Amino acid sequence: MNHKIARLQFITHSTAQSTPAEQARQVLEGGCQWIQLRMKKHCDEEILAEAEKIKALKVSFNFTFIINDNPKLALQCGADGVHLGKQDCSPIEARQLLGDKFIIGGTANTIDDVIRLTEQGVDYIGLGPFRFTATKENLSPVLGLDGYQRILEEMKAQNINLPVVGIGGVEQSDVDSLRKTGLHGLAISSAIWQKASIVSTTKEWLQAIEQTIISTERIS
Repeated sequence: MNHKIARLQFITHSTAQSTPAEQARQVLEGGCQWIQLRMKKHCDEEILAEAEKIKALKVSFNFTFIINDNPKLALQCGADGVHLGKQDCSPIEARQLLGDKFIIGGTANTIDDVIRLTEQGVDYIGLGPFRFTATKENLSPVLGLDGYQRILEEMKAQNINLPVVGIGGVEQSDVDSLRKTGLHGLAISSAIWQKASIVSTTKEWLQAIEQTIISTERIS
C-alpha cells in the first residue's frame, strides 16, 4: 500500500519547557503535517496519555501521527503508524500486528540496513545520523554528506525506490546540499523545538525544503 510520506517530519522531545503535545500543536500551526511521538524514558501509560492529546489535534489539523518504537502502542492509541529503531521489533512483526493500512518506517545507518528494511516491507527509511546530535543516545556512526551520497547512489544502483528521510543534527543550512543527494525529506527535532518560536521556525523549514524541491525539479 502506498502511503504519503511528508518531506518535513517533526520528532517530539520531552523538555521542562514544553510537553510533546504542546510542541506538536505549535509545529502543526507552522504547517508541518507529520508528528512522531518519541518518549524514550517514559512508561506506556505516560506515552498513551500524551498520544491521546496529540491525536485530539486531528480535529483541527490534517497530519500523520507516528509512534516511535512500539507497534502495540501505535495500534492501541489509533496512530497512523510506527517508526522502528534498529533495536526494536522487525518490520515484519509490526506489519503482522498492524496490517497494510499503517505506515511503518525503519532506521538505517548503512546500505545493508536499507536492503534489510526494504526486504522487510517498510514504507520509508530514516537514514542517519547526518552529524552528532545530543537528542539521541547510543548514536550510530555519523554519515555526513558523503555517506548519504554513497548510500543513495547504491540504492539507485539496486533499484530501491523507498523514500529516504535524513535525520540527526540537520540544520537549515544543510537542506540544499542534503536534498541534492536524493533525499525525500528530513526529520527534525531539536533544530525546531529549541528555537524561541516553534511556529515560525517550522515555517522556515518548510520554505527551505520547498525551495530545494523547486530548484531540483528545474535541474532535472
